[in-house]
Amino acid sequence: MEYTIYILLLPLFTFIFIGLLSNKLSHKTAGIIGTISLTIITILSYMTAFEYFTTQKINGVYQTIVPFNQLWLNLGANLHIDLGIMLDPISVMMLIVVSTVSLMVHIYSLGYMKGEVGFQRYYSFLSLFTFSMLGLVVATNIFQMYIFWELVGVSSYLLIGFYYTKPEAVAASKKAFIVTRFADLFFLIGILILSFFTQTFDFGILMSGDGSIFNSAIGTTFIGGSVLTWAMALIFVGGAGKSAMFPFHIWLPDAMEGPTPVSALIHAATMVVAGVFLVARLFPIYIGFTPEVLHGIAYVGAFTAMFSAIIAIVQTDIKRVLAFSTISQIGFMMVALGVSGYEGHEGLGYMSSMFHLFTHAMFKALLFLGAGSIIHAVHSNEMNQMGGLRKYMPITHLTFLIACLSISGIPPFSGFFSKDEILTATFNFSNGLGIWMTVVAFLTAFYMFRLYYNIFWGKEYKSENGHIPHESPISMTFPLIFLAAVTLVSGFIPFGKFVTADRAEYIIHLDWTVATISISVAIIAILLATALYRKPSNIPSKIVSKTKGLYKAAYHRFYIDEIYLFITKSVIFKGISQPFAWFDRHIIDGAMNGLAWITNWTSLKIRGFQSGQVQWYAYVFLLGTLLITILAIAI
Repeated sequence: MEYTIYILLLPLFTFIFIGLLSNKLSHKTAGIIGTISLTIITILSYMTAFEYFTTQKINGVYQTIVPFNQLWLNLGANLHIDLGIMLDPISVMMLIVVSTVSLMVHIYSLGYMKGEVGFQRYYSFLSLFTFSMLGLVVATNIFQMYIFWELVGVSSYLLIGFYYTKPEAVAASKKAFIVTRFADLFFLIGILILSFFTQTFDFGILMSGDGSIFNSAIGTTFIGGSVLTWAMALIFVGGAGKSAMFPFHIWLPDAMEGPTPVSALIHAATMVVAGVFLVARLFPIYIGFTPEVLHGIAYVGAFTAMFSAIIAIVQTDIKRVLAFSTISQIGFMMVALGVSGYEGHEGLGYMSSMFHLFTHAMFKALLFLGAGSIIHAVHSNEMNQMGGLRKYMPITHLTFLIACLSISGIPPFSGFFSKDEILTATFNFSNGLGIWMTVVAFLTAFYMFRLYYNIFWGKEYKSENGHIPHESPISMTFPLIFLAAVTLVSGFIPFGKFVTADRAEYIIHLDWTVATISISVAIIAILLATALYRKPSNIPSKIVSKTKGLYKAAYHRFYIDEIYLFITKSVIFKGISQPFAWFDRHIIDGAMNGLAWITNWTSLKIRGFQSGQVQWYAYVFLLGTLLITILAIAI
């Protein structure tokens, strides 16, 4: 499988080629080059998946293979950083997810971004992002993952801030970069602690099953916990930042300022699931040596899922609704990992988390691209400027409805199968947590169909300038149709045969008690949304007026952004940075300026000694000789 190296080299070459020749390439040429490159990458990814899942099974267990690995940096006798490709069930699955969604975004952008200034730059940045994400998922060691992790951050910064003439886009890109970099600092510290005690970065060694390499880290304690516990918790903080877990969620909604296809790529299938992939990659360490951290991950995910779902209910910008939906769904995946065991039925949470990652990537990309099609037609993100669009955009309407039914957990759509398995795993862990996540599932179905009805039903769309919306071109509707088809059939994939915690085959059996509850909850939520939003009604406004305080708080995201601004501006900037700046300007700079003034004053006073007059030099010489003579006689 040596050809897998081209999966990384092709997007890197495309990024460099389009980037360097952007001024000489036409929009169409740049788009075609980028799209053809991604098509080849996608074909290679599917070839890799087919070959891996049909040949790499020994005694019923999928093996890890490393078709390429090269020493990059030697840090000592045992510690070194390699750059390579590691293939195992979750990395192969992620190759499919990243390449498929990225290809659909490339095709979709040919129509959506047509005529945009910087079109070539846009496709160059898309290739860089794809390269970064692919390098992250096939990393052979945790430091290689960190390198590509940071490259993902850089490329997302460039894509979010694509409209760099808009202050909102610039602010959003900086916010995303700063928040994720802050979280990544903890990730790096965790990596350094882990590697210091284990003397390796290599995933193969870290997860070999030989627990002896962790003895030193487990035996060393710090503030009531083992060093290994602290290291794994810090590594999760990095994942929480990238996956927009509370309290690092604040960057994701603002990142909607980037082009809508970027939202589909970054926030549906790739960047935001990097944290989930990180926990899954290190799952044997979490479950085997730091289960308390894993349980903490479950509770963080559960709170984030509920918190984001409540906020999504009251948002009016369709992309922000989807952004908070993404945060909530990532919370589902984290909960599933946190409640999972390792083998057989105990590993249901792990399998269902990866299954939901796969299905969510497809239907959430479909939702974002559908939102882009709608925005392209009505030139607005606000729901109050939409309505009745099903008459004008039948393809977008049908595909968007399929995605809404899937995320709501309605069978036979893919989201039902993956979310049902997550709820089953959660109930097996704790009835309380299971009920909590069921309520989140209810809210999910409600806010998604609130969104659906406000866009396609409700008050009829009327344009002030007589503009009549129309269906998007084939370059935009083809990805919608493709992703809708995947959403329809992917739930029937026997996912447990391919991706499990112990890599042994797991046959999925629906727990019909849990399934009945989840379906009933989803249907009730949809019926409630139908009653409130399918036709124009004053009931929603009455509900808002009676819950004005809660509504306002949720609409303003519970003022978390304002709290961050207060802490940064009033506490850090004014309380800490300004006093330090004053001390630096007045004390440090003042001391240096004082030394300079004294030196200058002294120089002015003694400059006569260097006047160039021979008579004066002779006078000073004789005077000095006389003084020395007097001193010598006196002594």
